[in-house]
Order: sequence, then structure tokens, then C-alpha cells
Amino acid sequence: MVSLFDLAEKRHKIEELNAKTMEESFWSDPEAAQHTIRKLNSIKEVVESYDHLEKTLDSLKDSEEMLKDDFDEELFMLVEEEYQELTKAFDDFEIQILLSHEYDHSNAILELHPGAGGTESCDWADMLYRMYSRWAEKKGFKVSVLDYLPGEEAGIKSVTFMVEGDMAYGYLKAEKGVHRLVRISPFDSGGRRHTSFASLDVMPQFNNEIEIEIKPEDLLVETKRASGAGGQHINKTDSAVRMVHKPTGLVATCQNGRSQHENREEALRILKSRLYQKMIEEQEAKLAEIKGEQKLIEWGSQIRSYVFHPYSMVKDHRTNVETSDIQGVMDGDLDNFIYAYLKSMIK
Repeated sequence: MVSLFDLAEKRHKIEELNAKTMEESFWSDPEAAQHTIRKLNSIKEVVESYDHLEKTLDSLKDSEEMLKDDFDEELFMLVEEEYQELTKAFDDFEIQILLSHEYDHSNAILELHPGAGGTESCDWADMLYRMYSRWAEKKGFKVSVLDYLPGEEAGIKSVTFMVEGDMAYGYLKAEKGVHRLVRISPFDSGGRRHTSFASLDVMPQFNNEIEIEIKPEDLLVETKRASGAGGQHINKTDSAVRMVHKPTGLVATCQNGRSQHENREEALRILKSRLYQKMIEEQEAKLAEIKGEQKLIEWGSQIRSYVFHPYSMVKDHRTNVETSDIQGVMDGDLDNFIYAYLKSMIK
């Protein structure tokens, strides 16, 4: 089992951050100060939840001893009710711990791509897009389309969209992978059963609050003449920037800015985003998450199956959680699948 909760370390961190907020220069950098406060409040919330659970458990133990000495029906019913509340509170606490990494609080960028199968697969990708949009709406999150390529007859060839809200990435990272559909195709005049696939990639939106240090000596910066579409928006001088991070080999380029300085700054931001994603993947590997879940979009690689015919069932192949309420799932009822996957991370 992976240890994700160190109470003593968290209490020490609270003291450390509290002391930092008392420094005279604390508000000299408002953005950094807000980040510190959010981090402090987040850790406090986790510790307070733990303390509440511990206090409730101690109370239950005392009640149990009282019942052993002198059984009382009314007290027994109260204890039963308190136990149910404690169980739910513990489940919520477990999710809270699993979403305690800084990047879990980020907005999420999702990319959906249909597998082979023409119109049927394009339609399936569109159905998944609707499903995740409905899920986001129920959470009170905002959905913004960043890129959309419609299918030739129906559905979508690809869509990239952002889900904005606290913990959006923390939740949606559980959905990354290949999704399989089995149904009678509405595009088949013969009424035959079809199997379709679509892949979902999920990444966090880069957040400037996350500190990623790049040493100047680790950078190789090249400039060249900008080219391509853009007309007056492309500066035809040697302003395009290509930036290479020597230790990792990651590359970022930019030519859209009006000056070499603008392109250099934007290329650096892009490079930090790529390093950020690499950092997350390494952390996920340490937590024994499935690395490289984006396999071929075909049979045997799916994380979840959605069967419309000959019976109704949605089954997650990683956790074996399933439901026959397929309409509810397609309307965005995904929390049972998401929570089960997050919990499986510590098994």
C-alpha cells in the first residue's frame, strides 16, 4: 500500500506556512501570497477532517462501552446513525487524500479521438463528449471548446475542450484511456451490432503557481526567421524561437509573437508545461498508476465498456465497478467509476 498521508508532516507544514504569512514581505508578491494561502487552507482542511474523524471514532468507542454495560435502544439507534455518518465521512476523506497533489486542483484539458470505424466511431466520440460535458455541468464546472473537428456524416473526428473548476483534473484523470461501445448501429441499414472505440486523453492546464525551475545553462535557444500563415501577425525577422531543454530533450517553439522577446517568453511557458506534464507522469508512476494508458484504440485496450445491446451495462475493467443504468451514465453519472478508480490507487 502506498502511504499518501503523513499527519505529523502536514501539521509541521501548517506551522511553516503560518509563519510565512506573518512575514513583513509576505504580500510583496500577491500571486505567491495567494498561492501560499490556498496551500495552507488545503492542508488545514485535510488535517481538520482527520481530527473530526478521530474525535467521532473516540465518541463511538465510548458509546460502545456504555452499551456493553447497560444496553439502551435509543442510544443504540443513535450510535448506528453516527456510524453511518462516520463511514461516509471516511469515504470523503479518502478521496480528499487521493486528490491532495497540487496539480489535482488544476483545470483539465481533455482530448477525444474516435478509433477506426468511420461514422459509428465518430458518433461514439460525440456521445462521450456530451457525457463529460453533462458530468462537468453537474459539478458546477465550466466547459470551453478549444478545438473541434466534425465528422463527415455525423459525430466528431476530434475535440479538445477545457473543464474549469477546482479538482477538475484530479477527478478526470481517472477517465484517461480507451472507451468501448457495443450497440446496434443507427448508421447500419442492416441493423447489425457494432463495436466502436474512442480514446480520451486528460492533462492539467499549466498553472503558473506551480514552481518549475529551469536553469539557464540547461537551455539551448535558437532563433530563425518566422514563416507560415499569419500575414501581418508574423514578424518576418529572425524572431522565431526554438528552445531545447538539454537534460530531458524536450523542445518548444514559438513564432506568433511580435518580437523575439515575446516568442522567447511564450516558448519558455510551453516548455514549462511539458516539464510539468513529465513531472506528473513520473509521480503517477511512483503511485503505481498505469503509465502509457493511451494504447491502440482497439479491442483489449479499453478501460471501460458501454454495452447497449444485447443488454444494458457499463463496466470499468480496472475496478470491476458496473451498473445497468446506462442512460444515467451517458447523462454524466460518473462519480462511482471515478471514486472507485481513485481508491484503487492505494490498494
